[in-house]
Amino acid sequence: MSSRRILILTNRVPYPLSDGGNLAMKAMIDGYRDEGWDVCLLTMNTSRHYVEPRIIHSAYPGVRVEIVDVNNDVKPIPALMNYLLDSLPNHAARFNKPEFRQRLVELLNELKPDVVQLESVFLSEYLPEIRKTTGLAVLRMHNVEWQVWARVARETKSLVKKIYLQDLAKRIRKYEQRVWAQFDLLLAITEVDAAIAKTYNDKVLTVPFGVDTTNVREVQLARDWKAYHLGAMDWLPNAEAISWFLKEIWPAIRQKNPSLTFYYAGRNMPDSFRTMNIPGAICAGEVPNADEFIADKNILVVPLRSGGGIRVKILEAMAAGKLVVSTTVGMQGIEAVAGKHYFQANNPGEFTKALSRIVADPAMARQIAMNGQELATGRYDRHHIAHRLAEELGYMLKNKTV
Repeated sequence: MSSRRILILTNRVPYPLSDGGNLAMKAMIDGYRDEGWDVCLLTMNTSRHYVEPRIIHSAYPGVRVEIVDVNNDVKPIPALMNYLLDSLPNHAARFNKPEFRQRLVELLNELKPDVVQLESVFLSEYLPEIRKTTGLAVLRMHNVEWQVWARVARETKSLVKKIYLQDLAKRIRKYEQRVWAQFDLLLAITEVDAAIAKTYNDKVLTVPFGVDTTNVREVQLARDWKAYHLGAMDWLPNAEAISWFLKEIWPAIRQKNPSLTFYYAGRNMPDSFRTMNIPGAICAGEVPNADEFIADKNILVVPLRSGGGIRVKILEAMAAGKLVVSTTVGMQGIEAVAGKHYFQANNPGEFTKALSRIVADPAMARQIAMNGQELATGRYDRHHIAHRLAEELGYMLKNKTV
């Protein structure tokens, strides 16, 4: 029997591989390929996150990559018209592009894929074309989008911005609930997200992010403590989290632990972060190689107060034997126990206490790191997760449960 064919749609190029969302898409694509599927990636190369085509192809060996250049700049007048006259979330409107639709139709006719998988709910505007084929329509839920924006709205101090974000969250909620029901299968990244989606579509499978466990090393924690954060800084929850940490938390930590240093990096780092002059806090900007950036650092700090889905960087850090200090929101969707697998901190005092404990008790810290590594490499093994998903889709295709 010939191998299964899957067409994966993304609304941005899944590169560079220093961003949690990109890593999650990379793991999924590699998983299908490793399971013997013929994989075609149709990706928008957006004006906001443009990547050189040669880099894209080299990052995905064994995968057919089709690239469509699109302009998705946020423009004030269209955004205002959307707000006033349209019920569709602006996020969905900005990715509804005729040039992408045309290439999608061409590939659907050429490939006749068994599965078409969308890596963003905001690509659901292309469902009418996908529904004309016989393949399964699958949505990968990286998070429940409306929850992300509702949390951001709650944390926003500007009244005008808060009103806009509250309206956006309501629009996205209605949009998600409507389109969820139109897919043959929803792939939730956490059990929490799956429970919400099942209210609108009973065909939901929880498929968490999978870490590559082939090169796991023994936990080695040096006494030279270096904390870090790595994430896309054009994602509002990340920017707000680091701003809060640097201004309201880090000074007290540094005063109590003068030997501790905090490094932060990420795509599209705002100039306001680059110019901060905070003792012991070093902005590395956008780093060319994420693995090299984190190689000599041993404490991942995750001060998220809004957001959703699962924190890919946390699982990768745990698998690498690093310590994690995170808010409850940051750990959402990861089956970890505070005090056993990671250090939980939700306010400045808790962050200071957690990091001070690590510095003061290396033996205890090493045990926490070992527990976290065991959890990440056992529960979240990429190869096991990919095999289970391929089997489920194969069963659906064989039995035509659509």
